[in-house]
Amino acid sequence: MNNIKFKGTTLTKLSFVGAVTFSFMCSSITSVNAGHHGNVYGPYPITEKSYKGTKKNSVSYGGQMARQLLHNSLKKLASTGSPSDPTLAPEKKMLAYLNTKDKSKSLPIMDPKNSSKFPVKQKMIGELSGGANLSGKADKRIQTSWPGNMSGVDVIKFMIKKAGKTKGGVDTRNGMNYPQLISKYTMGAVLYHQACDNYLDEKMTASSKPNNKPYKKGAYYTGKEHSWDEAFGYWGAAAHTMKLSAAQSYDVAKKKDLKAADYNKDGVVDLQTEMTYAHAYYASSYDKKGKTNYLKTVTGAFIDGRKLITAADGNKLSEAELNKIQDYVQIICSNWEDVIAESVFKYAGSVYKDLSKIEKALASGSGMDKAMSKYLKHWGELKGFAMALQAGPDNKSDTFNRMNRMMGFGPLMPNLSQVVGIDSSGNYIKDQGSSIGYYKLHMLKIQNLMADKYALKAKINDATGGMAALLEEVGTKKSAEND
Repeated sequence: MNNIKFKGTTLTKLSFVGAVTFSFMCSSITSVNAGHHGNVYGPYPITEKSYKGTKKNSVSYGGQMARQLLHNSLKKLASTGSPSDPTLAPEKKMLAYLNTKDKSKSLPIMDPKNSSKFPVKQKMIGELSGGANLSGKADKRIQTSWPGNMSGVDVIKFMIKKAGKTKGGVDTRNGMNYPQLISKYTMGAVLYHQACDNYLDEKMTASSKPNNKPYKKGAYYTGKEHSWDEAFGYWGAAAHTMKLSAAQSYDVAKKKDLKAADYNKDGVVDLQTEMTYAHAYYASSYDKKGKTNYLKTVTGAFIDGRKLITAADGNKLSEAELNKIQDYVQIICSNWEDVIAESVFKYAGSVYKDLSKIEKALASGSGMDKAMSKYLKHWGELKGFAMALQAGPDNKSDTFNRMNRMMGFGPLMPNLSQVVGIDSSGNYIKDQGSSIGYYKLHMLKIQNLMADKYALKAKINDATGGMAALLEEVGTKKSAEND
């Protein structure tokens, strides 16, 4: 980040002049709110001074919602792989949803699909945006969490290639559940990465995308307005989220509550403004249990920040206003990061439990298929979220390196083999791993690491209470070598 760090950095204090300016700014925001629908993201008036058109609402994040739907669709397609298809049709179709900008409105939305119980307004990706794809926005940095020293977009392409040739998208020999890996990593490498390492980072500085100029020539929104809107779109919350409970937001994502979704009461769900996606969905899943408030903390900060920018009325943001925007960025991105860390914690606990069931299946000679299916699904979620966590602006290299070492490039298989690399032909290289007991211990250490480095409150599937007994059972020598 240019101006802030997520954990504990003190922001620039306002000068006396800045404080006076901020008091006027708050008064302006009150005026904006008077003509606005309360705690709903938009509509907001046109403030860009050079715009002469007929638009009345300055909010625009169609490209981001198109990417949410491209991600949803890609996850669906990742389970359609076929090793016997010489045409490579599954891979080609997935790559279309990764790379295509649907100008011709010919790319169908795979999820959510229209149904009588949950009718949706849009049927094609291009109805939301004809200029958006996933590959152009993926993290371009080298990903040390995956073998092969590939960039983020190349990791996704590698996974797609493997998924296309794998029955059902699940490689039971190497332990890779590609629908989960592709989905969870793409959520981080595109959505979280773009929001917190781009639109809320560089573009929220004074010199980038100023508020007294259009975002681009002819635009009806200012540089700061559109940058903020785009970040909000990547979060994935419905515009009226503040009027929903966490449970309702969760059920909207699951396509189970049409009444909660249909805010404008037109009988269909507008996939741009009325649907819950991605990390906002996971925030909802934690919040509905009552211990956290990630969803409304992040969404509320987005709304408050947009009101502040709108209140500037197309003028350049003052130092006081920029500092307040950075306060909102801190709230948004630290809580967003914690939602991903909560997910790493949760699925490390799931994997720990799955490994115990695998141990029982090995001992009894029955139940292995069911245990392995859940294990590979949960490990794919764990690995995908762990990789996503590393797509943000903060370089927590020590934390990430420890997590990556304990998790490995692939899950420990029942025969104790584990993926350790990729050869020049793209084939996995495997070696002998540790015991199941040691790998279980690593899952508990990952939970402890997440709890230590992030402000977690939900802590779903907390299994750390069993660490002392497990240490006594397996010893600490080999674990210490990998920690």
